[in-house]
Amino acid sequence: MALNRDFIGRSFPPGEPYEVSRVKIREFADAIGDHNPIYRDADAAKAAGHPDVIAPPTFPIVMSLGNPGLADPDLGLNYAMVVHGEQRFEYTRPVRAGDVVTGTATITEIKSVGKHERMIVETEIKSVEGELICKTYNAIVERGA
Repeated sequence: MALNRDFIGRSFPPGEPYEVSRVKIREFADAIGDHNPIYRDADAAKAAGHPDVIAPPTFPIVMSLGNPGLADPDLGLNYAMVVHGEQRFEYTRPVRAGDVVTGTATITEIKSVGKHERMIVETEIKSVEGELICKTYNAIVERGA
């Protein structure tokens, strides 16, 4: 079934704030196989000019695809058939340990690609104080829709 085109332009408010910890950053760096010390060692991060450990550039995917609004049954997205198509990030500053962030997601595009559906979701990742940290752009592909 095709995704509901009425969702194009719809924004979803953030869910619960996400607290970025050194442990979560290290776990993510381990998962992607990146052993850069600025993701693990506060002294190394400070020597590189950061106030604390920073997250790898792809870390915001953790917050950007977890928006509860994307589970709206009226959208018609079958998560069992979803693959992650592509992603990109635009940063104002790195995500760092101690940040408490939220993400507001907006569906900016839905289109058919063969027998698949492709949806672009833009998410603004902000601190709970309102500082824009980065924007994520994710292509979600529902196979065989």
